[in-house]
Amino acid sequence: MAQGKVIWVSGPLIKGYGEELRNTKMHEIVGVGPEKLIGEIIKLENDVIYVQVYEETSGLKPGDTIITTDKPLSVTLGPGLLGSVFDGIQRPLPQIMEAMGAFIKRGATTEPLSSKKKWHFKPLLKNEDRVSGGDIIGTVLENDFFEHRIMIPPGIEGKVEWVTVEGEYTIKDEILRLRGTSGSTFGISSQSSVINLGLTHDWPVRTPRPFKRRLLNDKLLITGHRVIDTFFPITYGGAAAIPGGFGSGKTVTLQSLAKWVAADVIIYIGCGERGNEMAEILEEFPSLTDPKTGRHLMDRMILIANTSNMPVSAREASIYTGITMAEYYRDMGYDVALMADSTSRWAEALRELSGRLDEIPAERGYPSYLPSRLAEFYERAGNVVVMRSGGEEQTGSVTAIGAVSPPSSDFSDPVVVNTKKLIEVFWALDKDLAYARHYPAINWTQSYSENILQVAEWWQDNISSDWKEYHDKAISILQKTNELKRIVKLIGMEALPDSQRLILRVGDMIKDGFLNQNAYDPVDCHSPPEKQYKMLKLIIDFYDFTQKRLIENRVPIYRVISLPFIIELEKMKSTIPNDDLDLIEDLRNKVFEELGDIERERVELEIKKRKFYDATGSEL
Repeated sequence: MAQGKVIWVSGPLIKGYGEELRNTKMHEIVGVGPEKLIGEIIKLENDVIYVQVYEETSGLKPGDTIITTDKPLSVTLGPGLLGSVFDGIQRPLPQIMEAMGAFIKRGATTEPLSSKKKWHFKPLLKNEDRVSGGDIIGTVLENDFFEHRIMIPPGIEGKVEWVTVEGEYTIKDEILRLRGTSGSTFGISSQSSVINLGLTHDWPVRTPRPFKRRLLNDKLLITGHRVIDTFFPITYGGAAAIPGGFGSGKTVTLQSLAKWVAADVIIYIGCGERGNEMAEILEEFPSLTDPKTGRHLMDRMILIANTSNMPVSAREASIYTGITMAEYYRDMGYDVALMADSTSRWAEALRELSGRLDEIPAERGYPSYLPSRLAEFYERAGNVVVMRSGGEEQTGSVTAIGAVSPPSSDFSDPVVVNTKKLIEVFWALDKDLAYARHYPAINWTQSYSENILQVAEWWQDNISSDWKEYHDKAISILQKTNELKRIVKLIGMEALPDSQRLILRVGDMIKDGFLNQNAYDPVDCHSPPEKQYKMLKLIIDFYDFTQKRLIENRVPIYRVISLPFIIELEKMKSTIPNDDLDLIEDLRNKVFEELGDIERERVELEIKKRKFYDATGSEL
């Protein structure tokens, strides 16, 4: 530990001076002032350090003490994380509220995880076993059903000298003793070559946790959202962005994804968002039933709440805190979905701190290192083979989904532009769609997914071999619909031939009956892949039949679009239960029976015409 003095204060940024500070390191945690406010070193100049403070700095003055801790900003990883609500530097907000009330006092510190709660530990190792980072020591049950796997921290290897017996232990109790070597792992008690391990360990948030190797992202991450799963899919271990202006539905979309995404663990980071939005999450999520387990959704969630009135520097830390926790559960072999709302607020925090450091600004005032910082975050997503010694390979994944809030929905904003270089999936939100009550307001002309070919194999293996064909036809119809609507504005609907009017009608059916999804409807809020495929197949088959066998044979368009089943096609998303998909087949039979009747009428009329002309000798 070293000590220095404050010599300059500017908002969340302070300068410290002292000869002892010469040997400090970047990203080291310090305590500032009489209240020991938590700060992190972000710049070094000989004996001068620059510290971003994660708390309100009013009242700090030159001459106040700075004390280093000799360790970087770290999080404590272990049982008790699930179901918790933390701030950006892993302070448990419910416990702080119990102790201090509704507002966090400066310098408040408390244990991230309870040291009093006892966990039932079942060891899986025995004496003389050789182990290394990532190996499973044993398990505890978290939230009564979730198996939390206690691991050897990365960077440690050796031989087991002693392991405790099955029983009840706190996170402070020793459960394993190794004789070996430890690398740059934090929070580990070590004397000579003896390493003592408990149920938890610390990990620096800015250091990615190691893995063996990356795998191809080729398995669909089911979200229950048709516009995502069918049109712009994301895979396990993928990275996606949801850009959109104010009021376009970013937060609602992320919250809906958190409810329905098919992941083992969900981490939701509210980074610089309005307090009422985080309050809604904190009130709603604990009362939700998890469709995967039938228990409370919070039992497999972690919330990190960093609202816009909290210190700006803590926004920057919250992103790394969340992704580190995600990697921890990934290393257990779980699939983790991380939602960050929003990365723009995080980038604004970088911009403010960069300005206070007098750094030369780049485009729109953002620091020149914005692209590399965004890359540091999104590159920690992935589908990987985790660290294990011996046995079958174990995989885990972190899927990162970040909201972006460009000013005035300007997608040329540097945060959007640089994010697009790092992700595979881009869900562009459209304010006009949101104002028209079309949710999710994902614009199908601006959005894209680079996972289509990989995901097509999953659809073919699990649902149907012709999924890609129907996907491409639907996209084509929507593109033609946009082109035709521009023409209609110039010449009117009546000037279009029936074939183009059919495209417009089917395009509206896809938009309103397939892409539009009501998050509050008990049926429509979630759509399984089988239902998505059957719905889209029915709409596209209706289009093909009508176009090729009716319209091209001069059947007037009004004969088709006036049929009652058109409304049923648009409403089947909510009228047909997800567990009774045979009703879609019943509707399909009804549709093609009525279309067949129209075709037979046309054929019979054609036959009568031919007989008439043959009898009178007239030309057709």
